[in-house]
Amino acid sequence: MRAALLTLIACAAPAIGAPATPAGPAGAPFTIAETGQTFTNLQDAVSSIRMGTGTILIRPGVYRQCAVQQGGRITFKAMQPGTAIFERQACEDKAALVLRGQGSVVDGLVFRNYSVSDGNGAGIRTEMGDLTVTNAMFLDSQEGILGGEPTGQRIVIDRSTFSGLGQCDQTVNCSHAIYLANRGSVTVTHSRFERGTGGHYVKLRVPHVAISDNSFDDTGGRKTNYMIDLSEGGTGTIARNIFVQGRNKENASALIVVAAEARTYPATGLAIEGNDARMAPGAPGNPAFVADFTHQRLAIGANRLGAGIRPFETR
Repeated sequence: MRAALLTLIACAAPAIGAPATPAGPAGAPFTIAETGQTFTNLQDAVSSIRMGTGTILIRPGVYRQCAVQQGGRITFKAMQPGTAIFERQACEDKAALVLRGQGSVVDGLVFRNYSVSDGNGAGIRTEMGDLTVTNAMFLDSQEGILGGEPTGQRIVIDRSTFSGLGQCDQTVNCSHAIYLANRGSVTVTHSRFERGTGGHYVKLRVPHVAISDNSFDDTGGRKTNYMIDLSEGGTGTIARNIFVQGRNKENASALIVVAAEARTYPATGLAIEGNDARMAPGAPGNPAFVADFTHQRLAIGANRLGAGIRPFETR
């Protein structure tokens, strides 16, 4: 049996392929999974994929590097989730990762301490292509994830943390933990939002949303606004989220707001149900759980609301 197992391993090994000639020293932090090629610089690893498809495996460490993806489909993956930390260095005065390829996946990375002159320093700036973000952390920056494109772009964010993000006092326009716009969809699931420092926790300008099974803990927030702002309307679901409204608000009038800036997208049938919302001790009372500017028929189901929160308001 042991001999058979060793034979199986020996036969399987060549399928992995021999590593290509390294572009960096042994132990270099960035490895192309498909070829074994290594790089000391993240941008060099990204550029090597060109218009192809590849996975960049990232060793544990703290990196003051950034990269611009100009094409292809690239996965940026931490070898151990939560141990590959990018900080401060923003490409094009935008973000750690500026994405304009055919598609991108970000898995297990940490982004922290991003600040740029226009107030939108982010961990990720998506400018083209579908995007999936999972097991990531966005900490103590002006913005977590920002961008979008005027197409049917699909953005999925899952099992990620957004903490210490947003601003409304550094520049004319506010920044937010998540701020995305496209003509496709945005899905946010199983993620945590906390300790906001201005703006909204989730601000979207998209026709279809799915925001479910997240926690929004504003108890440590300061100068924050809405938990969820669907600025131009939209349909989909907001379900099974937990909200705690904090006391240090810039705008404490509502938790979820629909079409406060425009009625670009129909909101009829937008389902808001199964959520739990409470007020933190000392939080200013009487906000609306949902404030609607569309005057359309939203599908507001049963939600568990604590004392001091009104279910609905038309504006």
